[in-house]
Amino acid sequence: MKRSNQFNVRPRSEKEREVFVRWLDASASLWNETNYARRQAFHNGESVWDADTGSLEGKYKGVLSSSVAQQIIRKNSEAWRSFLSLNEKYHAGKLDERPSPPGYWGNEEDGRVLRTYVRNDQYTLEYGERSRLEVPIGSDLKDEYGFGYRERLRLEVAGDPKWSGEQGRLELVYDETAESFRAFQPVTIDDSRLDSPLASHEAALDVGANNLVACTTTTGQQLLYEGRDLFEQFRETAERIAHYQSLLEDQRKTSKRIDRLHRKRTNRRNHAQDALVRDLVERLHAEGVSTLYVGDIGGVLSTHWSPVVNEKTHNFWAYRRFINRLESVCEEYGIAVADESEAWTSQECPECGEREETIRHEDSLTCPCGFEGHADLVASESFLRRQTNAVGSMARPVYLKWNNHEWREDHSPPSIAVETTANEDYTDQSTASSGNIAHGDSDD
Repeated sequence: MKRSNQFNVRPRSEKEREVFVRWLDASASLWNETNYARRQAFHNGESVWDADTGSLEGKYKGVLSSSVAQQIIRKNSEAWRSFLSLNEKYHAGKLDERPSPPGYWGNEEDGRVLRTYVRNDQYTLEYGERSRLEVPIGSDLKDEYGFGYRERLRLEVAGDPKWSGEQGRLELVYDETAESFRAFQPVTIDDSRLDSPLASHEAALDVGANNLVACTTTTGQQLLYEGRDLFEQFRETAERIAHYQSLLEDQRKTSKRIDRLHRKRTNRRNHAQDALVRDLVERLHAEGVSTLYVGDIGGVLSTHWSPVVNEKTHNFWAYRRFINRLESVCEEYGIAVADESEAWTSQECPECGEREETIRHEDSLTCPCGFEGHADLVASESFLRRQTNAVGSMARPVYLKWNNHEWREDHSPPSIAVETTANEDYTDQSTASSGNIAHGDSDD
């Protein structure tokens, strides 16, 4: 089974950075020239495999090295094989939408994103106090920057490997707008490492606005990931974007500063979301969870009565991305993900089962029977009890907050302000199904 390690790459000097960017830029140029030749052949009704990739490899190997130049052309060939296969299915009536040929790399209008690929036996990745990555560069680039004949470009990396095994082809990416370098290392691991023979418990998630995730397991464990600070950061950046957009002239829609803010906002959200998924799944795996129930998308992304809650769930949360990431990480740990309806769970009293008369105010849920509790934790517990009768007594909830790097346990649980005046909003509006559903992040 294949998995992937991810690292930040940090050139240690301006020289290393300049060489690295030159190397990545040449990779994009080789891809684009190869792709142009094949697109021309395709549109002229000729075979895309007749393009003279040999001369292109020779043109760029002085900067890239022969092995890297070959990998770029090979990656382009893979993209074209995939496109041609889809194109055949389209013409056979098996696809509704016509596929597009492979595109070009490094579009400056969108903020350049450069990438390259290094064969698995051509790079070295070492971990420890001074983790480093060594990659091959071409002889022309070595001569220009004073590298030795057998010397490779050495770069500092940050990040701990999640998986160990047979390393695959390395992907390196430079995002010019975010000013970040990333490395993605696929590894092949033994399937037996994913087994959890004691796993037999179940868990259920409630995805919310103020609290990103509330989770309850059949072991009685409850987890609550608080999201207010993240959302405030998101809103502050959105306000800055709106301000700079108001200053644009000549009907321009964006600028480099605005693009950078968009990218920063999305990357910050994605980082927190990915870390949440990883932390959550590792905790569930340790609890012996084998099945995770998640509310279907209609129950979470319905139209809300509150503009603020609507902004949180539709724009900030990016629910579909979260679910895709959750399913991917759960697969790593052998945890099955099941979509089930969670309608009414956020307003159902766990004591008497009342739905119509319960009242939700911010994080609190109150019932005429006298019950008072945290609405999101109650929802996840009610959701789980619908799926199984094996739910144990609840332990003290674990509250987690984001510190911009990781999710840490917060030993000061959030207070629940309970108010039951006649002006309170009934909670059935937060999960009632609606026909107006957003299927992802609206602007990122």
